[in-house]
Amino acid sequence: MLILTILALAVAAPVAERPIVIAHRGASGERPEHTLASYERATEVGADFIEPDLVLTKDDVFVARHENDITDTTDVAAHPEFASRRTVKTIDGERHDGWFTEDFTLAELKTLRAKERLPQLRPQNTAYDGKFEVPTLAEIIDLAKRRSKETGRTIGIYPETKHPTFFASIGKPMERRLVDQLHAAGWDSAKAPVFIQSFEVNNLKALRKMTRLRLIQLMSAEGGPADDAQPSYAAMRTPAGMKAIAAYADGIGPEKTLVVGNDGKATTLVADAHRAGLKVHPWTMRAENAFLPPADRVGTDPAAHGRLRAEIARQLAAGVDGFFTDFPYDGVAARDAYAGTGK
Repeated sequence: MLILTILALAVAAPVAERPIVIAHRGASGERPEHTLASYERATEVGADFIEPDLVLTKDDVFVARHENDITDTTDVAAHPEFASRRTVKTIDGERHDGWFTEDFTLAELKTLRAKERLPQLRPQNTAYDGKFEVPTLAEIIDLAKRRSKETGRTIGIYPETKHPTFFASIGKPMERRLVDQLHAAGWDSAKAPVFIQSFEVNNLKALRKMTRLRLIQLMSAEGGPADDAQPSYAAMRTPAGMKAIAAYADGIGPEKTLVVGNDGKATTLVADAHRAGLKVHPWTMRAENAFLPPADRVGTDPAAHGRLRAEIARQLAAGVDGFFTDFPYDGVAARDAYAGTGK
């Protein structure tokens, strides 16, 4: 009888899920971000998910760019045929002077080539400038499915809707378009290898009414959502705020210092989120000294690599369910090393 009881408890006990490694804009520490080469590299080194930031073209096609302002991530400025497209726009309260995806058809965007967004910190990536196109969401889905078959492990996608209120204001709402494309790909349940993330609130609430795919509420250390649906991200991190998020989302994506401060001490955020039934996926783990806590820096060169794996280990020790990193090779190694300690 005792043996049967032990077996029953073992079956009933939840199995802890291994924290997921999310390749932030692909392996963007090694290749220019949001390129098929960056995503492909991420799958080669073991990332569980690849992350495209999604914006829309003039003809309503989702493409992956850090922003709809493509001035710093493509060679558009070197194309005289598009010189007249340069303009000034205010997006989420910020003034941008440049070129924007919504003013280009997909065919026009495909004539551009990607370039490294952080050349001062990642000069090695500039060797790939001019080699890669701006990828579509359809191409990224195809890549994830192809690499899943080739590797024998499931590789998911973790898209972020960029500036959804802005796009809605110009007659390009994102929600239905995105859901329809993901569902058409066969991803239409909470078990699908997909998370949809947003810094806005109403965007996620609208998505929740359309899909069972998992949703993640992003939050910065400062400020609040651009749609003004909540007064601040700080208010959203309270127990009441977490409970409200759990009504429409499956987890939170907090700025990393909200989980472990630069002093190395963990906060109560993970416990608070778990208590509300929310997963926690902090962002963004980067190897360069410029992005690391002081204790993890090596030398004084901002572009030099410090102790990224040590920072990730502290996040894991705080109980996170996954994390975003520009260096998924290090992310996988840090995650697996931590698991190997028995913790």
